[in-house]
Amino acid sequence: MTPLSPTAEIAGAGRRITPRTAWLVVLAVVALAAPFVLSGYHVFQATQIVVYAIAVLGFNLLTGFSGQISLGNGAFYAIGAYVTAILMAHYDVPYWATLPVAGAVCFGVGFVFGRSATRLEGLYLALATFGLAIALPQVLKLDALERWTGGSQGVVIDKPASPIAGLVDDDRWLYLFCLAVAVVLFAAAANVIRGRTGRALIALRDHPIAAGTMGIHVPSYKARVFGVSAMYTGIAGALSVLVAGFVAPDSFQILLSIQFLIGGVVGGVASIFGSVFGAMFIEIVPDLAKHGSELWPSLHWLADVQWPAYGVLLIVTMFVMPGGLAGLVYSLQRRLARRAHSHRS
Repeated sequence: MTPLSPTAEIAGAGRRITPRTAWLVVLAVVALAAPFVLSGYHVFQATQIVVYAIAVLGFNLLTGFSGQISLGNGAFYAIGAYVTAILMAHYDVPYWATLPVAGAVCFGVGFVFGRSATRLEGLYLALATFGLAIALPQVLKLDALERWTGGSQGVVIDKPASPIAGLVDDDRWLYLFCLAVAVVLFAAAANVIRGRTGRALIALRDHPIAAGTMGIHVPSYKARVFGVSAMYTGIAGALSVLVAGFVAPDSFQILLSIQFLIGGVVGGVASIFGSVFGAMFIEIVPDLAKHGSELWPSLHWLADVQWPAYGVLLIVTMFVMPGGLAGLVYSLQRRLARRAHSHRS
């Protein structure tokens, strides 16, 4: 056999499928097949996971990649939800056209808030965002805004109808629509993190003083990433209204922001695709505890230990998987790659 030239070897290596590409292909196949093999309730759950994944990604961009701790992303989730609900209920705007508006409004609010909070760091910034998450649900109940927000009763909208009802029903169409939005947002985030802006954010997170001396305008980058994080979270909130068909202030209590924090930590706070793992955790774990106690009465105690289980899993994650589930997956990939390389050699 004639040996390959160095050029041919390089070309052959370029055509190899990397583990990351293989994982993406598998994930794409599973995501596209899911609505056609799952029941209606589980399609709803899958849609919620997609929506939460976008929200957790927004949290990760802010906290994981720029180092700004936020406990108030639930407020931007609420703003995005109400922008979509108001546009659809009062102005008959098509559901798909409300998403850019919700994203733009949340970007503006997040940018202004981030610009105002550039002098705050660590726990002080976390406390400021915590206050935002607590205050907003009460603001939405004000009598002056009731005409738009519906007050404590909230706003009801018509859920989107499938344009191809003969092939895909409404629930499955909504899942595919949310999935398409998520793919665009995840691809955009991955592209930003791999580029110059991503390197600047990581430098800002790890060595803020050095980043400033290297020419990175720290206040500007902090405000922009705050705006982008709010935009992602707001778009997720807008999608959540389409899924539920209803929005009310009490849906956005501080627990929602804590759920995003939990999802980010468990999935991998400095990982883009770890957001998917985090979203699965915050959607599936409480449901398992609830339905496990209903299906098997002997497991009734599962419902009682739901929140302690959250705490235990977070402690285990911190000690055993400091990089979250995404970090664990990457670690296993590296070990398998080293083992395969040692066998070939």
